[in-house]
Order: sequence, then structure tokens, then C-alpha cells
Amino acid sequence: MTEILAHLSGVNRTYQKGKEKVEVLHNLDLDIPQGDFVAIMGPSGSGKTTLLNLLGGLDKPSAGSVRVGDAEISAMSNSQLSHWRSTNVGFIFQFYNLLPVLTAQRNVELPLLLTKFNAKERARRAAIALDIVGLSERAKHYPRELSGGQEQRVAIARAIVSDPSLLLCDEPTGDLDRETADEILKLLQLLNSEHGKTIVMVTHDAQAASYAKRTLHCDKGTLEVREAA
Repeated sequence: MTEILAHLSGVNRTYQKGKEKVEVLHNLDLDIPQGDFVAIMGPSGSGKTTLLNLLGGLDKPSAGSVRVGDAEISAMSNSQLSHWRSTNVGFIFQFYNLLPVLTAQRNVELPLLLTKFNAKERARRAAIALDIVGLSERAKHYPRELSGGQEQRVAIARAIVSDPSLLLCDEPTGDLDRETADEILKLLQLLNSEHGKTIVMVTHDAQAASYAKRTLHCDKGTLEVREAA
């Protein structure tokens, strides 16, 4: 029986917009098994990114429970969440968020500054992560010296450097051409199949979603599961 990595139960998320309350997620239940690769699709404002933020501990539900692994993250304080994220979750965004004054190697090392690893160990782990994404030879290059696809690979290396069990991807190919996007998606598949990473990816791109094992369609705060073609 496959172990459940993430479990959401009865989750609601409501925001205050002026005098009006806007419900983004409504009584949502979701199980994500260890080793899953899930794509989340849906129109803008449907709750996709909110769901991703809840899974990553960047947001808290208005009601309900969010559990990842053995951690009830919906009950954690902000400081507890910060520590938990540093070792359990890797984030990959549409825009790479690399620091231009740092080399690829140093950018990848950044999440490890929140750990107890010394400089030598941080460098070793960053080198391994860059090798996994095929960019060892670019370790000393700055973001301005890299293509968009290479920058996203550095961002992926940064996301996996602490060896998290869960990767959360928000439109990871939205700023890339089709050929480069497909290369990044194949890399995500590799991380899923050969490195055991559980991946949840928000995308508007049906072709990107086809790389996942299954698709969740988010609309008006609820989810419909659709198997990938």
C-alpha cells in the first residue's frame, strides 16, 4: 500500500476583500501519495496557487487540516513552518528568483544556510544538485551568463539541494519556449521516477500537465481528478 505523503481534510481558505469575504477553497479533501506527480489546472482565481501555498506551509487554512508526512503543518507557528520548509519542501517558480550577484553554485547553496551544514558540506551538496540537473560545468557562471532554461535548472537544483520529499512547482515552464519547457518537464519526470520526489505542479499548459501521472482540475475552490493521458 502506497504511503500518503500529504493529506488535506475539510480545508477552507477565505480571504477578506474589503467588507466582503471571498472563499477560495471550499471543504477540500485531498490525498497525495508518496512518489506522485500531480498537475493542478484551472482558470485564474480558482485556488490553484492557494492550494500549493497551503501544501508548502506558506499559507494556513481558515478551517481544516493540512498534514505533510508526520507534520500537522496547519497547526505550526511561523517559526516552526520556516524550519520545516527548509528540509521538507522545495519550491520552483515561473520566474527563477536567482540572485544576480551570486554564481549558480552559490544560488543553489542558499537554502542550506538555514541548516547546520558547514561551508564544505554546503558546497558538496550544491555540486551534487547541479550535477543532477546537468549543469556542473556552469557552477561558476552568474545568472546573466545562463539561458532561461539553464536558470530554471539552477532553480530546480536549489529546490532539491536539501533533499526534500516534496517539490512544489508554480508554472515552472511559463516563461520558457516549448522545446526548453519540455526539457524542464522531462527533468521533473526524472526527479519523480529516479529520485523519488513527490511533485505537485500548477500549470495552465495542458501539454505540461501531460507529463504528470494525474491531473487535478481546480474550479471554484473544489477539485476534480483527471488521469493523465
